[in-house]
Amino acid sequence: MSFIRQTLAVTLLNLRTIPQRLGSSGVAIVGIAGVVIVLVSVLSIARGFAAAMEESGSPVRALVMRSGADSEMTSGLGPTEVDVIKQAPGLRRDGQTATASAELYVIIDIPKIGTNSPANVPVRGVERTATAVREEFSILEGRMFEFGTTEVVVGRGASVNFQGLTVGNTIVSGENRWQVVGIFETDGSVAETEVWIDARVLQGAYRRGNSFQSLLARLDASTTFDTFRDWLIANPQVNVQVRREQDYYAQQSRALTGLIQGVGFGIAFLMGIGAVFGAILTMYTAVSTRSREIATLRALGFNATSVVVSVLAESLALAAIGGAIGGVLAYVSFNGYQTSTMNFSTFSQVAFAFQVTPQLLVMGIAYALLMGLIGGLFPALRAARLPIPSALREL
Repeated sequence: MSFIRQTLAVTLLNLRTIPQRLGSSGVAIVGIAGVVIVLVSVLSIARGFAAAMEESGSPVRALVMRSGADSEMTSGLGPTEVDVIKQAPGLRRDGQTATASAELYVIIDIPKIGTNSPANVPVRGVERTATAVREEFSILEGRMFEFGTTEVVVGRGASVNFQGLTVGNTIVSGENRWQVVGIFETDGSVAETEVWIDARVLQGAYRRGNSFQSLLARLDASTTFDTFRDWLIANPQVNVQVRREQDYYAQQSRALTGLIQGVGFGIAFLMGIGAVFGAILTMYTAVSTRSREIATLRALGFNATSVVVSVLAESLALAAIGGAIGGVLAYVSFNGYQTSTMNFSTFSQVAFAFQVTPQLLVMGIAYALLMGLIGGLFPALRAARLPIPSALREL
């Protein structure tokens, strides 16, 4: 109990004197806050992109592509294959109509808002059943396009990131002219980066005949996926692969998410080294200016361990303040910020919002405390080893 009382007394004394050393303490706080802002903001990019991709998938939907294709861009399905796929067991049906949409996927160049740099915007040709397959689809503004016409609807993410994708405007791509008649949302999924049009119209515009690239099917239930897949794999009339939609998009997000996370942790590590040195200098200054005070406490019977703990506690307190400030600034500045980036699997843009999650904030504060612990360790050991007689003689 004596050790605990001594430790609390010395620690509270250290913390009360922080305002007297506001200049040097502020250096450590600002340095650590800067590291946390960078770490959390960069990782929020990865989290937002991953969320946009992962939320695109549903356990009751299956994506069918040509066997061996790694994305819709490299896939191809003929009309006979599409007809066979729609006969597979396990597929939800509305009367005699399969709840499945055979789709075409092309890329067009549209400049980003605020820049003249062209971006690869995906255009998806869909069938009439597309909205029944994607039950989360809803029109935010305008109306759904009429099939058989050159009308299109654009996703909410595409509308706010790329030029001219608003209701009433015309999209010009080569010889094609498409009228925007609506803006849709799909609960924040990757589909909100796309432009949707009648698949038959898109086939004609790009001279694709009667071919498609993928088929998105809604299953009776998530448990019928194996039945649906196994029937198609065993059917000699088709040469396809079948994946759960959520697995497909999760796999597409891994490469970019891993890259962003690697960059974020790398930058945070390098900046963290600087912040640690700042914390070390701050705590060395604190120990130096209070050497007589520390020596007096030691002479009065306070043990060295209490001194070590008190200095570490001060360093951790400064780190916690810096981490909290950095976390708040990262949240206010970046959470919900809309942007777009390249999906390297399809070489098309994906619109998404930064997500500063509670997990990222906890990670940022934990990293701040680690920097504070390392930064305070050596000054704490120095404080405990101060020679009492010589320290008492210091002016």
